[in-house]
Amino acid sequence: QQQRRLQPPATSSASPNRQQQQQQQRQPDWLALLLSPEPLHVKHAFEDESPGMPWLRARFSVTAYFAPQFAELRRRCIAGGEAAFLTSLCRCRKWASRGGKSNAYFAKTRDDRFIVKSLSKPEKASFLEFAPAYFEHMARAAASGKPTTLAKVAGVYSITIRTAGGAPAAAAPGPGGQGGVPFKDGSIDVLVMENIFYDRQISRIYDLKGSERSRFNADAAANPQDAGAVHLDDNLRRSNLQAPLLVEQGLLRSMEHALWRDTSFLAGLGVMDYSLLVGVDREHNQLVVAIIDFIRTYTWDKQLETWVKASGILGGSGKEPTIVSPKQYMRRFRAAISSYFTIVPDGHEVEPPLDPDAV
Repeated sequence: QQQRRLQPPATSSASPNRQQQQQQQRQPDWLALLLSPEPLHVKHAFEDESPGMPWLRARFSVTAYFAPQFAELRRRCIAGGEAAFLTSLCRCRKWASRGGKSNAYFAKTRDDRFIVKSLSKPEKASFLEFAPAYFEHMARAAASGKPTTLAKVAGVYSITIRTAGGAPAAAAPGPGGQGGVPFKDGSIDVLVMENIFYDRQISRIYDLKGSERSRFNADAAANPQDAGAVHLDDNLRRSNLQAPLLVEQGLLRSMEHALWRDTSFLAGLGVMDYSLLVGVDREHNQLVVAIIDFIRTYTWDKQLETWVKASGILGGSGKEPTIVSPKQYMRRFRAAISSYFTIVPDGHEVEPPLDPDAV
């Protein structure tokens, strides 16, 4: 289906409310839905009787946040739509993410298409606050045909589990002689996002923030053949001295323009501490990139962390702290990412990099 480009509203003497109504009437239904700021959440409760396995009986309560908006986003962004999404989520396994330092719970669908990550209360509150702006950003990207580097969030959920006896995890024997039920009573907030490396043969992974503080993974450097190891900024800087990441000028500029739009959007919302996840697909001679971890906003604890690190109390004197203000983070991130890739000559004049301060 061909997507039309959004046009600016025509000048009219009608009232602002009348103009807004007329504009909404001209919008496709899918665009109007994604642009709707209404927090339409759906709550559903069900029971799993687990015949013959009484230790597995439980009652579940699930809240799907912004359910219609996410359903439309999945319909437009996921091959196979809602049916493929549900089929994937039916079978998940716990996954030990090797890139982050948080204690978050991670899981992957068994078909490798989606990643499930637990959210802290501040992360959940932050996302629910800027979710309408996120849907608008993604909708306008789709309507204009302009690419985005934001990893697609497929859904945010709260899940509450109550077992039949309310017993702790180790109270009942599990199947196959294994002790313990597979879950405890309690609640968890989770985010489901696309796995950008799905159906790819990735030989190396980079998690890039543009910072110089604590951005070297010695274990990854010592095991360069480990395709699952996550290399950081300093790993890439050292690797670039011998084997730089070569990118065609047109592709690099297209990525930069998308990156500038996305980081400007995130900075406007007070979001920071995100990363550019880069995967080297040697089989197709391509780089797979996406911005991840763009949930947390700049709160008072991040401001305190900035002050402590900048003061040198924790060492690292002379290096800018990992956590700065959202606009500072945006500028540093842009400047670093532009410097990490080497342009391949294509017969055209080499264009200067984009201004990292541009809005």
